Amino acid sequence: MITLESVVTDLDRLRAAKPLVTNITNYVVTNSTANALLAVGASPIMTHAVEEVEDLMGFSNALVINLGTVARTYLEAMPVAWAAANKNGVPVVLDPVGAGASRVRTEQPVMMLEKYQPAIIRGNASEIMTLAGESGGAKGVDSTHGADAAEMAARNLAAANKCTVVVSGEVDIVTDGERLVRIHGGSDMMPLVTGLGCTCSALCGAFAGVNPDGFEAAAHAMAVMNAAGAVAASKAQGPGTLQLHLYDTLYVLDAGMIEKNMRLES
Repeated sequence: MITLESVVTDLDRLRAAKPLVTNITNYVVTNSTANALLAVGASPIMTHAVEEVEDLMGFSNALVINLGTVARTYLEAMPVAWAAANKNGVPVVLDPVGAGASRVRTEQPVMMLEKYQPAIIRGNASEIMTLAGESGGAKGVDSTHGADAAEMAARNLAAANKCTVVVSGEVDIVTDGERLVRIHGGSDMMPLVTGLGCTCSALCGAFAGVNPDGFEAAAHAMAVMNAAGAVAASKAQGPGTLQLHLYDTLYVLDAGMIEKNMRLES
């Protein structure tokens, strides 16, 4: 069961262990994702070089694959890294950015899911519905649906892939096909900052690096992100300062801040 105590326990474990999270992510968010991982207590490696990803999976604690950049070099590295991660028992987080918006953004994650095992899939409602075989109706990389519209798609996708699925939205949904939790918090200013969804995926990777239960890892990551986002928004004057306050909040986040700024609904 996901509780305040379980979130705090995993956050403390993460900060003590400093899990190494390898990220094949998009060039728009590389810096912000790395900074968020450092702030929460993890250790990031950012790469898209097919020549090194197998080596990195030999000592990484988690792999995050983000489809935000669909350049050839990125696409070539993703399946090689994922195969090596599965071979080495490294949990993989898939962020299918823009699935449904273009052929390559849809076919690449579907192809990889047919061959490799994810621990966590995190996306917006449109992306999750697309991967589940429904009409996602993506608008670029943005969703045209709320998270609740994708609940059944998320359950089905999780069951089909034997993993945990996170649907980000005004209220986040986390499910492994059987267990489900809704996480309230954050701020309506957060969608105005590029890459905060990608940050959620990276945090899922960090928590998966210290907790082998993908459902717990994903739920704890989203709880931390929701609490940190709410605190940061309370101090920010706009989207620009929200991002700066988010890093600071992830760095100092404690049990009291989490309890006050997010709510779990099982």
